[in-house]
Amino acid sequence: MTARDAQDLTRLLGANRAFLAPWEPDRPERYFTADGQRQVIADILRQHAAGIVLPHVILDGERVVGRVTLSNIVRGPFQSANLGYWLSEADNGRGLATAAARAIMDLAFGELGLHRIEAGTLPHNTRSQRVLERSGFERFGLAPRYLRIAGRWQDHVLYQVLDPRAC
Repeated sequence: MTARDAQDLTRLLGANRAFLAPWEPDRPERYFTADGQRQVIADILRQHAAGIVLPHVILDGERVVGRVTLSNIVRGPFQSANLGYWLSEADNGRGLATAAARAIMDLAFGELGLHRIEAGTLPHNTRSQRVLERSGFERFGLAPRYLRIAGRWQDHVLYQVLDPRAC
């Protein structure tokens, strides 16, 4: 992800606002503007420089169709991160989210040397669960009222994948 992605992300978020709303935290209006996305990208690139986030856009050829991010990267004995992603409605069901998850897993377990990646989905988000399962994640629990999504605290099904090369 670079500052140049702000315009594409602004366009995508505007076109997919209603589609993404049930799966996302409530966002201020500014988030959906070009200035808002420039600020989001600047903030996430600062976190990337600090080594705690790995942000990427999802591409279909040259076209930006979503985002995939490793966040909460923790070093030391934990060597873990959280995976998050979203994809435009028009591009759902084409394998792009699965490909993005697998690509970021390769970076996490290769270049970053992480041991574990965790992801969570709303219990009724079966499409996202299929992405995780196709990518090798295993369900390991349910976290009650885990995140504030769509304006209310909601349960999340938790998944993890471990570096297959680790002992």
